[in-house]
Amino acid sequence: MWEELSKYTDLAIKYVYILQIELFFSSVILFTFSKSPLTQLRILFFGQLISAFIGIAFLKLFGNSILVTVLATECAVVMMQFLRCIHPPASANPLAILLTSNHVHYNFSFLLFPVLSGSIVLVIVAYVVINNSLRGTKWSVY
Repeated sequence: MWEELSKYTDLAIKYVYILQIELFFSSVILFTFSKSPLTQLRILFFGQLISAFIGIAFLKLFGNSILVTVLATECAVVMMQFLRCIHPPASANPLAILLTSNHVHYNFSFLLFPVLSGSIVLVIVAYVVINNSLRGTKWSVY
């Protein structure tokens, strides 16, 4: 039992490390340009989910190669533009997923943890900090 729990804990830690940099850049953009259309609630959530989904789908369908990595990243950007939810740091999700797929086994639960859970934490912190500590600033505008 403890070995199974340890295996999932190690996997969760790897997931956190992969998205740590991307969520850091999301928070920098969010706190610096809180009124920008690129940092609004809908865009942050859907941009993250769409790009991570495309990265995992390309990995499952086509495997791991440089060409697949480039195509997945570009498809994520195009899909975010098409759905009007482009979040620039989220375009790194397919890149991170495909570049680390030799070391981490990805499945679609990756969309829940850490992509969705990291986005929820980021939104909660941003809402509290921006709306309560920065007078005259209200987030989310759109």
